[in-house]
Amino acid sequence: MGFNFIKVQDVLENYKSSIYEKDVERFLTIYASDIHIYDCWSNWECKGISHLRANVEEWFNGLKVDGVLLNVDFNDLVVEENMNLAFVYCSVTFAAQNVESGEKLRQMTNRFTFGLRKVNDSWLITHEHSSLPINMETGKAIFNLK
Repeated sequence: MGFNFIKVQDVLENYKSSIYEKDVERFLTIYASDIHIYDCWSNWECKGISHLRANVEEWFNGLKVDGVLLNVDFNDLVVEENMNLAFVYCSVTFAAQNVESGEKLRQMTNRFTFGLRKVNDSWLITHEHSSLPINMETGKAIFNLK
């Protein structure tokens, strides 16, 4: 099944909906095969779509086992683009809720930067960087700073 992301916003909407639906294949359609990610979780970086696939499968399977739906919201979104390149930065809130009861379980916000390139008239993420500020006294990440 082919996807064509005409607008940068189409990429972001696919990001949100495919995470909510835990659809690995659709989630990966927004990434270039040579994707390079700097992550704030257990892996310092991720290079290539096959490495990303393994990470996403583990993430989504964990959500399924835990019985969790994950709602994603983009906040303070800035998009700058020209004909073939786009630069996006924002904060992204991930809010987990129980599949059965709908009860909100937890929430966190990361800072994200996306670099996108137009390939065959469709936007693809070629670089992604997520981060969290660090409390300098404790050395621990600060979630939901705002």
